[in-house]
Amino acid sequence: MLLSLLAVFAIIGLTSALHASEAGVVDWQKSLVGVPLTYTTSLSPAFHRVHDTVNTTRSVILTATGNNVLAALDPVDGSVAVAALSGPGGATLRIFDALTGQLLLENRLHAPSSGHLSEPIDLGTALSLQPTENTRPHIFVLTNGHSVRLIDGSTGDMKWGWTSADQTSKVIYTKLVATSSTVYLIGLSKSIQSNTLHITSLSASTGELIEDVDVPSNIAEGPADIIPLTSVSGAEPRLAWFDRGAIRSMLLTPDLKDKPASTKEARYRRVIDVNLGEERGIFVAIQHDGSARVFRIDEEGPGVKAIWEFADSADSGRYAPSIYSGGLDKEGNPYVSRVFWSHVLGKASVHVFAPHLADGKGLVSGFAFPFDTRTHGIINHVCVLCPHMNGVAVDNAHPGGFTVLTRLFVTTTTGAVQFWQRDVLEWTREESLASISAAEFVDLPEEQVVHSHNAESFVQRVVRHIIDAKDFPRYLAAFVNRFLTGSYETTSSVLPSAVNASGLLTRDTFGFRKVIVAATGFGKIYGLDSSTGDVLWSRILGLGWAAEVGAVIRPLKIYVTRTVADGDTPQVVVVTQRRAENTLVDTVLFHIDALTGEDARGASPSGEVLQGLDIISGPLVDMFFLPGEKKVVVLIDEFLGVHLYPDNDESQEAFTKVAKSLYLPLRAGVPGNRRLVGHQVHPNPELHDHYFASPIWTTDFPASEDVLSIIRPSHSQPVASLGKVLGNRTTLYKYLNPNLLAVVTASKTVSKCSIYVVDSVKGSILYHVSLPAPDGDCDVKANLVENWLVYTYYNGEGDRLGQTKGQTLVSVEFYEGNKPDDKTRSSDISSYSEKSTHITAYEQAFLLPHGITALSSTATKFGITTKDIIVAYQNNQIQSIPRRLLDPRRPKRKPTSEEMEEMLIQYDPLLPYEPRAVLSHNYQVANVQRVITSPALLESTSLVFAYGLDLFHTRVTPSGTFDVLSENFNKAQLVFTVGGLLAAIIITKPMVQRKKLRERWYQ
Repeated sequence: MLLSLLAVFAIIGLTSALHASEAGVVDWQKSLVGVPLTYTTSLSPAFHRVHDTVNTTRSVILTATGNNVLAALDPVDGSVAVAALSGPGGATLRIFDALTGQLLLENRLHAPSSGHLSEPIDLGTALSLQPTENTRPHIFVLTNGHSVRLIDGSTGDMKWGWTSADQTSKVIYTKLVATSSTVYLIGLSKSIQSNTLHITSLSASTGELIEDVDVPSNIAEGPADIIPLTSVSGAEPRLAWFDRGAIRSMLLTPDLKDKPASTKEARYRRVIDVNLGEERGIFVAIQHDGSARVFRIDEEGPGVKAIWEFADSADSGRYAPSIYSGGLDKEGNPYVSRVFWSHVLGKASVHVFAPHLADGKGLVSGFAFPFDTRTHGIINHVCVLCPHMNGVAVDNAHPGGFTVLTRLFVTTTTGAVQFWQRDVLEWTREESLASISAAEFVDLPEEQVVHSHNAESFVQRVVRHIIDAKDFPRYLAAFVNRFLTGSYETTSSVLPSAVNASGLLTRDTFGFRKVIVAATGFGKIYGLDSSTGDVLWSRILGLGWAAEVGAVIRPLKIYVTRTVADGDTPQVVVVTQRRAENTLVDTVLFHIDALTGEDARGASPSGEVLQGLDIISGPLVDMFFLPGEKKVVVLIDEFLGVHLYPDNDESQEAFTKVAKSLYLPLRAGVPGNRRLVGHQVHPNPELHDHYFASPIWTTDFPASEDVLSIIRPSHSQPVASLGKVLGNRTTLYKYLNPNLLAVVTASKTVSKCSIYVVDSVKGSILYHVSLPAPDGDCDVKANLVENWLVYTYYNGEGDRLGQTKGQTLVSVEFYEGNKPDDKTRSSDISSYSEKSTHITAYEQAFLLPHGITALSSTATKFGITTKDIIVAYQNNQIQSIPRRLLDPRRPKRKPTSEEMEEMLIQYDPLLPYEPRAVLSHNYQVANVQRVITSPALLESTSLVFAYGLDLFHTRVTPSGTFDVLSENFNKAQLVFTVGGLLAAIIITKPMVQRKKLRERWYQ
């Protein structure tokens, strides 16, 4: 066993070792946090000041994101401290250090499975702090909309707890206000037409119920219409809410006997919590004409009063709807900002209201900043930070005027976040890259190809050659220097810039640099430099006619429709689905130049929003690339009609030639009851130039199983070997049926899932296995390439079945016939032949050290290099597992001489976690959802790109760098040695000839 383990480590070290000097050169990692949530003030971005030990303050930007991440961003450079959020219904309370992200305290409040409220994620949860003599305050926590606890901020112990008697059956509590003596719970009582305000008061020291009342009200929009208010004077808190066009408020006292007051001077649309209600008792109300008023607690009366109205804030065609937010300066003075897009200026404008300036009368200052709406979409949210009083400077151009030095953190509809110092952009983070829906590698052209002059005449070409001849001496000197010193580009050298002197993208010597085209769920597509991760270009995907009603673009797949091998710049087609606010769904294609991001159809001006092609008026059922030389995208609509792109005579002709041989396995039925149905393409008898798919078979799966996913092998990778020669000189021939696919199903009656390998031509089941599904969760990852199937699952039944519990990886290889040397020509034989089902499957299971989030296999140019498996672990690491370790024919005893000749090692169920095989080495690559691979020009090298929350790129050499010289190769020594031998031959040759001549005379 020890020798077997040593052999495993030797294999890993041989195939996957990464030199320390290559870290950060052959790979890169981009840490992302995701797009901030902006629909509620409790989760949206906010500036927060942290006091350190030397009595200074430091600002951070706190936000919760759609990727389930809590982030603290440094306003100086955008660096990140990250921590995960809790589960449904506020299951876990965590306290973090805002500067480092270090977890200080964690307390499980209830099991995640008992969370009653999950959408929206902050519903029924709230926090309030109670200052103490300790370093950390106590925390009042509202969870599940009905439970309140007082938690010791230092130890995490619960001091008391209270649970509503109805437990959200009638009242859902959404907000919490705490004073030194009383805790107030504000919730909504359900009714048929609207919601009624419900308030409960508890003792802050014991948690005993003091009072519980319904307040006569009519609240239509829910918690957003309710704003708790507190005053810096220490008076009792108040509550303001929007009620049928009026703003009502009441004083919160323990007995809850105060009568609500109402504004009567105007009618309003809504109220906006600018995150100053619980800090300074300030909020914003929008009147019926769209103008905005700032309200605060009336210290001299029972209610609230308007203290300012933003000028020119009423609805107008000159500017877009305004966004309102608030913040505090270092001294605690409040500010309210209004940000809007001015169609007149073509810029974003900011008005900042400071209530404490101008002798307490309030003062507004403003400026415009050049927000790029064509690149980043529309401003979605803004939080404002203003300096302390000393930062309010006198404007020399306007004596007596004041200018508030404002900093803005902007979130956009395309997922970008920006930090502005007044009108100067400090930094931008493209956080939508944390939500990539589809990505593909695209090869770059050679420099001489980019500079080709196909349109030149003979005379022009001769003139150009004469002009270029001036560079010949420099080229000759460089050639001699390179020849003598061997100063060639190496596989681990830093790649030069992707953009040459003429501004065009070109590849490097070994083909390591490519463009990664990535489409995100926020309607934006990027071109990334694979060597650095930098954004080369980005474009916004247009909504078409749906822009008038609102819509969401969801990318589904990216196809490379033209490569550099086709003799022109590469192009991609992005297949998307557009879901409009009026529920209409359309399939839209975007045809893009992969090098520049320009519209390949010419329908969109440069730099503007990309306009797509509405190819299907309805949802998409399936899509694939047409086999053959013609790169045609084939799409199937909900009525099984066939659509081609590009739809021209050449595409129609190419499709017609292969239509009869196309078999489409599709999922049919509703979610939870889907089955696999095979279809064949036929011409439409009514429309001769149109085709449709008709069902021809249905798989014999159990009726209780629902088809979750279909895994198709990649046919773009060449097959270099048709079999495997064994130690006894017999051959196992690979089962290379091009119609294979893997199907994952889940049972509705028992906690299990299944994997089937099916022939898509006639629906024959060639392989089947049932897997456990703990808690009904069928989390199976699978990869199918050539004759090799690899899948992973969590085995939670290990103890009961006498097996080991944990994450399991299964390796399956399919070979022709029933024994070695049994050849059936599976790649050419018809699926209807009896021999097509004569296969032998070898399989073996292995235990993994961690859970898996994604897996893929390496890909090389000619398919000669061994294929390894790339896995992304839940511990935020990415590892390469050599195929030799996953060989299902590894013997469970000491290998025989024949098996050793095949380089088989003894089976060990545990795949070791070897640090040398970890591709991400010291990087933490969080929440990887998918791994894609692409071949380099070197047959030995495969490029790897992993994306999820973070982005990571590297390159691997599964069989070592057999096609490139080592960096330690000393060419200069070789040249001098060969030159010395040549000189010795030249010198000694005449001497030898004279000696032979003398010998002849004396003979």
